[in-house]
Amino acid sequence: MKTSLTSSFLLSLFLFFSNGLLLAQPKKQPVKNSTEQAGLWKDTDGHFINAHGGGILQHKGIYYWFGEIKKGKTWLVPGQSWECYRVPAGGISCYSSKDLNAWKYEGVVLSATTNNRRSDLDTSNVIERPKVVYNQKTGQFVLWMHIDHKDYSYAHAGVAVSDKPTGPYRYLGSLKPNGHDSRDMTLFQDDDGKAYLIHASENNNTMHINLLSDDYLRPTNRYVRILEGKRREAPALVKQAGKYYLITSDCTGWNPNPASVAVADSPLGKWATQANPCVGPNAETTFRSQSTYILPLDPKRGKFLFMADRWNKTNLEDSRYVWLPLDIKAGKVTIPWQANKL
Repeated sequence: MKTSLTSSFLLSLFLFFSNGLLLAQPKKQPVKNSTEQAGLWKDTDGHFINAHGGGILQHKGIYYWFGEIKKGKTWLVPGQSWECYRVPAGGISCYSSKDLNAWKYEGVVLSATTNNRRSDLDTSNVIERPKVVYNQKTGQFVLWMHIDHKDYSYAHAGVAVSDKPTGPYRYLGSLKPNGHDSRDMTLFQDDDGKAYLIHASENNNTMHINLLSDDYLRPTNRYVRILEGKRREAPALVKQAGKYYLITSDCTGWNPNPASVAVADSPLGKWATQANPCVGPNAETTFRSQSTYILPLDPKRGKFLFMADRWNKTNLEDSRYVWLPLDIKAGKVTIPWQANKL
């Protein structure tokens, strides 16, 4: 994937730490923060960015950040074996930027419905981890997301399309890829134009990687089961120097845990695991966050942006974002906590 970041911007970008939250800020722009607002990231209108579990699409020199809208009172779903905290499903938001720093609010690109429990997009359900890729052949922007019931019993992957990156997106429905349950997920578009849906499956015990159809609207019957019995979720996939790197988290509900890396020579190939790539304070909890996406910045030099969520399980609307440099050198992934520039 090409990037519109110039060399001068890369040199001027540094990582600002405040209460453990990382923000990307150009040196020439003053950092505006205070004790009561530490770690809160605002858009160009001065409103707090609401785009959780998100991913970034780069198209024609613009970055588009898509994420879950978490708004409203957090509540605990009764009768579950884990802390199943929820807010009403708010749909999918979109923000745009030319520099990964100043983000313009583009609106709600996929809206939730109300008082229609038969709809996948009803506020009583779950709409999570949206990712968007552009299909060159069809000219459509394709959005995949995790669709579920409040107790995670539905476990579907949903898909929507639009002629514009900023939507609105038309919802096409949901499915279980190749008949298997699908929860935390991501998308990956390869250099050859092929796209893959990666999702936690088999009750979160195994990760599945599905090759999508040429129009990216449905899984083909070509898929692999990886990390069998490892109980991994929150996948984020990237390619560098002909190898594929998948970062995942353990399944510990809303509580953070160590990240791990799996490496393969092809998305549908054999995957080998590596250790926790995080380095620095709180590395054992992925810096108190959970992976959601990896954005290539300068892949030839092994430079990427690691995106993660710091969940506030009892007040999900107040969850924060952690963005860190991710380096790949000699086949090893490193996510350092204290670094001066991407």
